[in-house]
This record gives sequence, C-alpha cells and structure tokens, in this order.
Amino acid sequence: MTNVKPYILKRCAAGLAGLLIASAQSAQFKTENVFLIISDGFRWQEVFTGAEAGLMNETNGGVKNPKALNAEFWRDTPEARRQALLPFIWSEAQRHGQIFGNQAKGSVVSVTNGKKFSYPGYNEILTGRGDPRIDSNDKKPNPNETVFEWLNKRSGLRGRVSLLGTWDVFPYIFNIERSRLPIWPSWEIQFEQSRINISGIVNDMVRDTTPIWDDLTYDSLLFHAATVHVQRKHPRVVFLGFGETDEWAHAGRYDLYLTAAHHVDDFVRRLWITTQNMRQYRDKTTFILTADHGRGSGPKAWRDHGEKVEGAEGDWIAIIGPDTPPLGERTDVGPITESQLAATIAALLGEDFHHAFPQSGAGISDALTDRK
Repeated sequence: MTNVKPYILKRCAAGLAGLLIASAQSAQFKTENVFLIISDGFRWQEVFTGAEAGLMNETNGGVKNPKALNAEFWRDTPEARRQALLPFIWSEAQRHGQIFGNQAKGSVVSVTNGKKFSYPGYNEILTGRGDPRIDSNDKKPNPNETVFEWLNKRSGLRGRVSLLGTWDVFPYIFNIERSRLPIWPSWEIQFEQSRINISGIVNDMVRDTTPIWDDLTYDSLLFHAATVHVQRKHPRVVFLGFGETDEWAHAGRYDLYLTAAHHVDDFVRRLWITTQNMRQYRDKTTFILTADHGRGSGPKAWRDHGEKVEGAEGDWIAIIGPDTPPLGERTDVGPITESQLAATIAALLGEDFHHAFPQSGAGISDALTDRK
C-alpha cells in the first residue's frame, strides 16, 4: 500500500503472554483506541478465497455484467482473488495483524447464539454472550449492557465512545435511551438527544440522496460521517456498522455484494490512514474487523442466513494494532467465537469486561500469542 505508512509492530509475542484475559490490568498495552468495524453478513468464504466462480453469473448471482465483474474480481488463485477483493485486509492486516476464520485451514470462527441473524449476532459480539430473549430483529431495547456502554463508564473513557451504523435497529441494540451513547444517525425522534452532529457536506449528502432501503442508509455516507467525526472529536472507542453486504446478498446481487465488500475494505484503508496520520491515534490504535453472522453456501443458500441455514454460523475476524503480533492468516488454531470480542475490546484498553460479566466469553488470548 503506497499510501500507508509502514506499521512496525515493536512488541514481541513473548511479551504478550496472557493477552486479553483476566490479568489485563497488569499488562501495559500500547492500544489506547479501539475501532470495531462490522460488515453485516459478509461471508468468510469471500474473505479467504475471494469471488466464487459459480455465483458470478446471472442465474445464481444476479450479475448484470459478468464480463466486467470477472475482470474486476476474478483471478486464477484464491490468494490472488482475495487480494483483488480485499486489498487492505490482505496487505496491511495480513502483514501486520492476524486474520482468523479460514475453515479450510483449521481456523474456525463462529457465532454461538444459534439464531444466525443480525440482532442476536450483534448482541453476542457486544455483550459477550448469546441471549435467547433476543430472537428477532424487532426494535426492542437490548436488556443487556454492551461493552461500549460499560466502557463509557470507565475512567478516561467517559464521553469518548461513539457509535456509527447504517441500520435503524442499532439505537435499540445499544439501548440508547438507557446508555445515552452518542450515535449517528439517530433515526428516530426519541434518540435525537444522543445524535452525533455531523455538519457540512455529509449532512447535505444524506438529505439529497434518494434511499433504496427504508431501514438502512448507504455505507459511503457512514464512512464519510465517521471520518469527519474522528477528525473533529477524537473518540477512543468506536463502533462502525456497515450494512450493504447483507442487503445485496439478500437481493441476490452477487456483483453488488462483492462491490460493497470491496468498498468497505477501502473505507477501512482510508480510515486507517486517517488515524495513523493523527497523533491521537498513531501507533496506539487497534482495528477489529468482523461480521455479525455468516451465510449459506451454494447457488441459492448464499443469499440467506438464519437458524435453519447450514453454515451460517461461520464467521471471520481480522485484528491489526500495536498489541497484536504480526502472524497474518492463522491456520490450525483453536476455535474462536464472536462472544470473545467484547472482552477482547475491553482488555486492549486495560479493562476486564469478563470479570464484570462472568457469563461473557473470555478475551482472545492464546490464539493471538501462539506462533503456529
């Protein structure tokens, strides 16, 4: 990446024994800021092998211009295809971080809530456990405290937590009426007092753009809003929820699904450059990338997910930051669950979420320090 300054990770793996477990308070990590970035329903299959040949057509993938799509994303090897689709992940994150979830190489990441759709998935990621009470995507306030709400109460972090997401259910997932966390967009009048103010051209773009979906705004608008907010307010804990990958998959448009994923990868690249060019963030920020659930496989099932869809529990996680040894794509490692991410986020900031909520998953530890 010619525009990304070389990111040299100076901390060796030996110095990270016990990373992200209950002894987090005794560890001195370099991370001072964490960004959790989710691309809704983006499959691990594309992350690790790139575009799938059997879906790059009109019949199975709703592709309008197969020739153009092949030129953009098809390559002869899985490694070349994934690089074409996700150049940031397979350059910076591969060289300077870790990527989990390639089931073909003995690395399994999964959701544990059993529902395998969005609200239960986000709840598991954000609270560290599945909750059988959350069994729909209905707009019901989350009864559970998320790691973002909890961190906002910790010394040094209060008022430094921000949420930006494209889906109108996020204010309920984060229970904004209770947590009072700042969010963009606010969607409904009862959340206006928590709305992050993004003035200028981004507001004009939101106002002047014709929406496709009633419950979702565009990923590009989210990216630009996040960039403005990070540059102006310097939040330390940030949630970014991109949604177009899931929407285009449900619509059966594999071409637009791939394009949306490619855009998210580029948004992450540009946001990484932004943060690394700011003193507040440079060499002390960790990005965690993942999805809230997987999808099915095959000519039809790739469009769907849910309790009855085989394989939709499969997921992936990529981590890049100053406290993550640069081991690249992990192979032949123990299983990881999305329920471990809440404790992982907190531990990177020197906080012990798992101790505060014992039913939550323990933070990722051996998977990050084992040099297999």
